[in-house]
This record gives sequence, structure tokens and C-alpha cells, in this order.
Amino acid sequence: MEKQNHIFDDLFIFEMANSHQGSVEHGIDIIHAMGKIARKHNIKAAVKLQYRNLDTFIHPDYKDRTDVNHIPRFMSTRLTYDQFTQLVDAVREEGMITMVTPFDEDSVGWCMDQGVDIIKVASCSALDWPFLTEVARTQKPIIISTGGKTLSDIDKLYNFFTHKGCEFAFLHCVAEYPAPMERLQLDFIDRMNRRYPEVTIGYSGHEDPDDNTVPMLAVAKGARILERHVGLPTETITLNSYSMNPEQADRWVQAAVNAKSMCTTKKENDKYVSQEEIDSLNSLMRGVYLNKNIKAGEEIHREDVFFAMPCHDKQMNSGEFIEGIIASKDYKVNEELHEKRKVTQISQVRSVIHDAKGMLYEAGIALGEDFEVELSHHFGMQHFRQIGAIIISIINREYCKKLLIVLPGQKHPIHAHKVKEETFQLLYGDLLVNIEGKERYMKPGDIQTVLRGEKHSFTSTKGAIFEEVSTTHVKSDSYYEDPRISKLDPIERKTILRRW
Repeated sequence: MEKQNHIFDDLFIFEMANSHQGSVEHGIDIIHAMGKIARKHNIKAAVKLQYRNLDTFIHPDYKDRTDVNHIPRFMSTRLTYDQFTQLVDAVREEGMITMVTPFDEDSVGWCMDQGVDIIKVASCSALDWPFLTEVARTQKPIIISTGGKTLSDIDKLYNFFTHKGCEFAFLHCVAEYPAPMERLQLDFIDRMNRRYPEVTIGYSGHEDPDDNTVPMLAVAKGARILERHVGLPTETITLNSYSMNPEQADRWVQAAVNAKSMCTTKKENDKYVSQEEIDSLNSLMRGVYLNKNIKAGEEIHREDVFFAMPCHDKQMNSGEFIEGIIASKDYKVNEELHEKRKVTQISQVRSVIHDAKGMLYEAGIALGEDFEVELSHHFGMQHFRQIGAIIISIINREYCKKLLIVLPGQKHPIHAHKVKEETFQLLYGDLLVNIEGKERYMKPGDIQTVLRGEKHSFTSTKGAIFEEVSTTHVKSDSYYEDPRISKLDPIERKTILRRW
């Protein structure tokens, strides 16, 4: 499954502190203040309310008790359904996303009646299965806080909502108010992203509202949602120690936006290197200079050159020098070398291998030591990045297991097998398989069987690694539709590597 570009991504959640004191007017004032911040920073923002049907949520014998934690606050800030509707409408008028944390089945119904955009599951409700069942029935986007939940608990939630067909996100959360810095465990965001790669992971913070290193670190760790309690202090209202006033919320958003800018690569799936960076490093590189006279046509060896600053434009640098390069002109002692490094098949193979290894590292796939690598280059190594594949043979008995690596933009041409039946399972990346003219886009985990005699090809946009499990592999059992390929001896279109 692929992580979806969804309402969750890059979302800021402003949670109403202390149920906005049970005042619709004060709640609307907070919503207006958060709307200004959202527009100032041009962010995707949600304001989150909390719903409870207090007629049934609290046991009748406890409604008037003042000695039970939370109940007096809930009762004193009670709002009606119509009053909550006014707040939801105010959020919409500010152009923000409507979001509610319901705490019982009745309030889930209120969310549906009001057309709320996102339902939030609080940490205290995250293992309340009757309640979660009702939430899942809505098929609304769901965000689940994981405060106080073990990894096993989170796995249960993942499986529950996945089986229910819901779109959901997880928030790493430490359910202490305020949360001590030494217990924030922001590394757990990394682990959640690895464990649930198709789920958007975020962070719900309860730390000191003036410390904006935490949201920056959370973003750097991969959090795509950030949530904080916000409020509006007045002469009679004082915020608690973990809630932000508008000025603090503004600085919190700015810090997160800055962190995203610092952490985001400019080129998709690659590292951006600016011309300024290249020029800066080039000014420190060593150039190649001759320490003897060389005639055109002579080989140049390591003892014939020395490396020194500066390295001029179009001059060969020390990293480009290779033993035995042929001089294209006469050179005098101390003259800078201006030969171009020729692209050889060895350098092309080495470049491809390095890219393939990098993909395996990124996918977390270990090969061990007993395998054979085949570069299948149907039109030569010079065209390998366009046409071909890397085939890693791991087992070939009565059954066969291979790993195939398809580089970004690479295509493996139409062919069929008469002896072998094979099944593909995509482990990493994206893969478009064409079987007998029918295309199928595969996502990681997907399985596709290719029967004997079926013509098939495959390609990838961003690169792919897939496992092939088949009957015994027999040499010369690949029959290509393109006559230019079919007439080649297999040795002409394969490079075999025993070690890489």
C-alpha cells in the first residue's frame, strides 16, 4: 500500500483548551484567532472540539459529585448540540477543517449529523472497542492518538481500522499534562513510519508552549500532523501549563513550517545540490597537472601527474583521474590536464550496481552472501537504464527464488517463458506489469502470477524491487517479441557478476 496524499498530510490541529470554558462566544473568539494564524502561514489547519452526551456519559449517581476527577469540569462546560453546531459553522467560515473528538456513541452521531470532516480518537478511548466500532462505521477520516499505548496496542488499532476499510492516521503522544521533555520519545515517530508506511504519522504535544524545538524535531522525525491545545487568555481566563495562547501558537506554526522547509528535499526521491554548493566545493578541489612532458597518444600514468589546487574550469580533477588515460595532445611539465574521462562499460556497470545496492539498503532488504547477479541489457549497457533489469538469483532448485530490481524509468521488454511459471510479489517501489496486453499497477505487497506462454513486460516510474518465485529456471527459456533481441546470443545481452 502507498501512503496516500490525503487530508491528513501537513495538517495543523488547534485543539480547544479546557472545552473553551463552555462558552460559545469564547470558542468563536478562539476560532477567529486560529483562522488568522492559518491564513498568515497559508497552512492546512483544523480546529478540534470535544463532544460528550453527558446525559449518558456520566453515571447518574455521579453527575453532581465534585470529588471525582474531570466530572465537575465536564458538567460546568456543557454545551448543547445546537451550540456545538454554531462552533462547527464558525470553523467552516474561517476556511478551516472541522474536527471533533467524540467520547461516546451518541456524540459520533452528532459528528455525522454536522458533517464533520475528521473524527479524532483520544488516547483514553483508543481501546474502547464498542466506541471504535461506531467510529469505524462512519467511514470518515480518523486520527488516533496513541498516548499510553504499547506497540502491541497500536498494532491492534492498525489491524482493526485496516480491516474496517478506514482511512486513518496515528499521532504519537505522551499523555502527561504537561509532558516532561525527557519522556517525549520522539524517536518513536521514526519507528511508526517504518512499521506503518502507508499511514500518516503525526505528533500531539503537551510540552512547554514556549519550547518550539519539539515541533521542529517532530517534523524532522517525519511527523506530518501536529496538534496542540490552544486557548485565549482573558482577565478571567488563565490557560493551563500545556496550552498555547495565539502568540505562542503563531510561533509554534512558524517553527514547524521552518523545519519542514529545512527537512524537505527539492527534487523528488533525490537530494538537491545547488550550483552554489558545487562552485564552493570545486574551489577547494585539486586539479591534475603533468610533472613531465607527454606526447599525444601516450598513456598517462599515476607517476606522470601530481594533484594540486587550483582546479580550473574544464580541467580534470583528482577524483576523475584514471590510470592509463591516453593524451589527446602534447603536454608540457606543470601543465593542467584537460582530458575527458571516457565512459566505459565497467564504469556503467559500477554505476548501475551502486544504484541497485542503494535501493536494497533503502528497502531494508538483505541479500546475504550466496547469490548471482545478472545485468540483463537487451540493447547494450549504454541503454541499460532505459531497457533492462537487474536479476539476482538466490535459489534455483525444483523451485526458484530471484529478486528483480527495476531502476527508475527502466522497462523490461515483452517476453514469455515456455518452461517456467513465475509469481511476482512487489516488495518496494512501484511496478506496472503488462500481461497479454492487460496492465496492472502493483503496490508493495501485491502478487501477480505469470503463466507459461504468457507474454509479459514490466516497468517502474520511481524504481522497484520485486521477488520472483517460480519453477526451476532454465537457461534460454526467455522468448522475446522484439526480433532484435531474440536473435542475440544470451551472452551478448547478459553480464553475470559473482560478487558485487
